[in-house]
Amino acid sequence: MEFDKSQIIEALRTVNDPDTGQDIISVRMVENLEVKGNDISFTILVPSLKSPVKNQLTFACIGAVNAVYPTAEVHVHSKSTGAESNKPKSPIPHVKNIIAVASGKGGVGKSTVAVNLALSLKAMGASVGLMDIDLYGPSIPTMLGMQGQRPKIQDVHGKPKMVPIEKFGIPTISIGYMIEPQQAVVLRGPRLGGIVKQFFQECLWPALDYLILDLPPGTGDIHLTLVQTVPVTGIVMVTTPQEVAYTDAIKGMNMFRLENINVPILGVVENMAWFTPKELPNNKYYIFGEGGGKRLAKEANTMLLGQVPIVQGIREGGDNGVPAAVADEPIAKEAFLKVAKNVLRQVAIRNEMIEATKVVKTT
Repeated sequence: MEFDKSQIIEALRTVNDPDTGQDIISVRMVENLEVKGNDISFTILVPSLKSPVKNQLTFACIGAVNAVYPTAEVHVHSKSTGAESNKPKSPIPHVKNIIAVASGKGGVGKSTVAVNLALSLKAMGASVGLMDIDLYGPSIPTMLGMQGQRPKIQDVHGKPKMVPIEKFGIPTISIGYMIEPQQAVVLRGPRLGGIVKQFFQECLWPALDYLILDLPPGTGDIHLTLVQTVPVTGIVMVTTPQEVAYTDAIKGMNMFRLENINVPILGVVENMAWFTPKELPNNKYYIFGEGGGKRLAKEANTMLLGQVPIVQGIREGGDNGVPAAVADEPIAKEAFLKVAKNVLRQVAIRNEMIEATKVVKTT
């Protein structure tokens, strides 16, 4: 019987990498596949030849191939990639771009922007995930109508992994899925950092074009843990036009511009830019003043990604679990779609012009 290489490859797709949860073909852990008579041989790439999962992967590969070709003699070789060196690496290499949505202060609509940005990118054809790391005030479950949902646990070669919960075609994770709605999150810095790392290292994220992160306001332990865990592609800053929001946003933005952190600022979203009544869509009332978004963008030498007006439908969508980007709210939908288009443009320029962000080494 002649063995088909394509069938062997498909069989190996059923074996998952214990670190990322992706199949070993997609993450390019298999090389040198050869078929000679009744013998099938290939090499799997592992972080270290002393890795405790090496034997598990070997037996899983043999079992997967023998399930298709029971008479085959399967020979699996292991090769170290040296990935267990001191050089930091991303725990989710199959995610192309990690975009953090940040603000200097609370109450400026950062979570609203994060959710609607993710949904707008999805509407444009991108594969998108959403991670809520605003651990003290998780808003994603409410804004997506997912209160009471709990993530499932899947075993990957002896390692328990959380499965992100999907809504509107977007996989999401939040501490809000793991606590009761009225439960206060009372945690010190190390535990906060541990949860953030779990969301990256112990969740089965699919291959994504963009992973949108909803950060807590200000600067602190969660922000530092983030840049020490994954290479962040860029930051989207959210502010309102008023002076107090602008002043705090500069402080929040400047954390990411520190020399030892150095995460690019993709642009600024000015939320609550003006009030537009539903019955008077052409009227604009500048309740919080004007110009804060443009000033912040100029300070960061970046662009104003868009201005989002105060529209009743945005608030209603966030409360009833159907965000404006997927609801029948043309003014808000158009505003968020413009933001998403400009984010795509800025990410493309950023990736073309400057080198990838490095994970900040802990010293």
